[in-house]
Amino acid sequence: MEFISNYPWYYTLLCFVAGFVFSALLYVRDKQNTERSKGLLYSLAALRFASISIIALLLLDVFIKRLVNETEKPVIILAQDNSSSLIAGKDSTEIKNEYTKAIASFANAIKDKYDVKTYQFDSESKPSETFDFKGKETDISKLFLDLENNYANKNIGAIILATDGIYNKGTNPLYSISKFNAPIYTIALGDTVPLKDTWIQTINHNQVAYLGNSFPAEVIVNAIDLKDKSVTVTLSQAGKLLKSELLAINSNNFSSTLNFLLDADKPGIQKYTVSISTLEEDKNKQNNSQSFVIDVIDNREKVLILANAPHPDIAALEQSISSAQTYEVDVALINDFTKPLKPYSLIILHQTPTLPQRITNELKANNQSVFFIGNDVINYATGQNIKRIGDSRKNDVEAAFKKEFPLFNVSSELQNYFKEFPAVKCNFGNTSITNGANALLNQKIGVVETDEPLMVFSETNGVKTCGFLGDGLWKWRMRDYADHGNHNLFNELISKTVQYLSVKADKSFFRVFTKKIINENEAIDFTAEVYNQSYELVTEPDVTLILKDDKGKAYNYTFNKKQTMYSLSAGQFAAGEYSYEAKVKFGDKLYTKSGIVIIKEIVSEKINTVANHQLLYQISKQSGGKLFYKNQLEQLQKDILSSDSIKSITYSHKQLTDLVNLKWIFGIIILLLSIEWFLRKHNGKV
Repeated sequence: MEFISNYPWYYTLLCFVAGFVFSALLYVRDKQNTERSKGLLYSLAALRFASISIIALLLLDVFIKRLVNETEKPVIILAQDNSSSLIAGKDSTEIKNEYTKAIASFANAIKDKYDVKTYQFDSESKPSETFDFKGKETDISKLFLDLENNYANKNIGAIILATDGIYNKGTNPLYSISKFNAPIYTIALGDTVPLKDTWIQTINHNQVAYLGNSFPAEVIVNAIDLKDKSVTVTLSQAGKLLKSELLAINSNNFSSTLNFLLDADKPGIQKYTVSISTLEEDKNKQNNSQSFVIDVIDNREKVLILANAPHPDIAALEQSISSAQTYEVDVALINDFTKPLKPYSLIILHQTPTLPQRITNELKANNQSVFFIGNDVINYATGQNIKRIGDSRKNDVEAAFKKEFPLFNVSSELQNYFKEFPAVKCNFGNTSITNGANALLNQKIGVVETDEPLMVFSETNGVKTCGFLGDGLWKWRMRDYADHGNHNLFNELISKTVQYLSVKADKSFFRVFTKKIINENEAIDFTAEVYNQSYELVTEPDVTLILKDDKGKAYNYTFNKKQTMYSLSAGQFAAGEYSYEAKVKFGDKLYTKSGIVIIKEIVSEKINTVANHQLLYQISKQSGGKLFYKNQLEQLQKDILSSDSIKSITYSHKQLTDLVNLKWIFGIIILLLSIEWFLRKHNGKV
């Protein structure tokens, strides 16, 4: 131990000099003390000298430097699988009762010697000493990742992993154990003997379908040890049978894929259930049924292509737009078209230098977006931000991508491929665009990139327009297929253009956002926005929400306010259909938004219930641990307590302590002054 100060050594000497001078003046130089005994005076002077010197030293910022030894007990991490597959077997009662008590007793038995940290894990992990075995998924690799993050540079003596070895999420845990410099002891739970069982392995289906279309559902059915049996696989909706198929099981390790084609005849979220008829020999009937949901959309965007005459561009556009399945395309010659334009989200005008007056009037009245393609640009189609002066002479031009284009993202593959597209025909002339227009492509003549736009977007008074100022788009589609065997890059260009032009801005003053379909282990999260009459975001009023389940039970919430929005996490709920209604009163107006949320059941833990003890053996062997069974916890306890490799670690480090922070110093000062006061009073000096 040594003393350190920020001041020179002679300052310390001055502290003692100050104490000596002060005590000498008070007790030695004072003539009134001549009648006192010298022993008393020297004692009082010594007490005052000590207290004054110590007080002066405290003013010098003196530090005490010492070497401190700290012993860190080994950390034993007990990680218990909390997933529902542990109680799916015949020993479920034993797991929930006897085993749970035994593992708690084991943890208490080693706590005196080690620092025991108990975790439960399923799809996530968290510290817990109690287990309910309700986890819907198992991710052992996520557990190891969490332990690595939480106990980096800690003295981990051992990890005890109690599980059945079944994981249905994440990566193989064997890839994660090399990060730990500690043995992993495994407690093997569950049954490794396959039971006679039929089950639905998975259902592959679209997430979204469009009203009036058909969509496929692929069902994979498995069976074990049920050869020569037959089951019926049914597909139903709301108790109504839609499809059924008889399935003959022809092997003891059986798997079959069934394909059903369903009609999307009702809009909204539709729930379907696939079931397998029950066999008497089937030992696990929980996995004989599985549901899935489809969001059937009734608002497919309608696109109209109006052409002056037949042209290969028209077929290229129609096929590209229709490939997205989110658009319905109608094609007509402009002079023959008599239907109203209002139902269409986007009007594509191909080589139409002049428009019938009816078309012009409807476009302006409906404020509809227009995608104009052709050499002769009309004012309405390109908007007020684009002006062109030219003649009928043609020029071959290629496309040059403008990297600063801001309206939507273009993939790097398409950006690099623009220069490979064949030349198209463009009119001679000059085109000027103002700040309200954005060119996606400029014209390239030979090796010279010009400032003349080839494909340019504009928005005037909320009306979006796009002009492709050339002829020959069909060549681009053909070149894409010739080079790549598909039309993906050409389709990207057209689909993103159509999407940008056809999307309508939401002008409502109250907006609520949430996912329509979520899993039951996810929280239902909402965000909301409130706008004033100037469409500025505000957060002054309170936003409330009522969430109801399919039995009518209501849950009331109030959104949290953030800087420019509202947020709400309603938590996790059981699988089912939930409706919500959000309300906000702003000024004298009440705004409401409603919708439904479907929470899907997770069936991963029901599908595979055969324990994988081989995986646990490999984990223990590769990490230097051992495998134990649930009836061998006493032996595991002995091995842990007697292990020579699990040792405490003593760390030595230097510690600086400011003298003024030591409370006992002030106790000494008070004691010295108190003794001095007592002696003075006792001898009549006070």
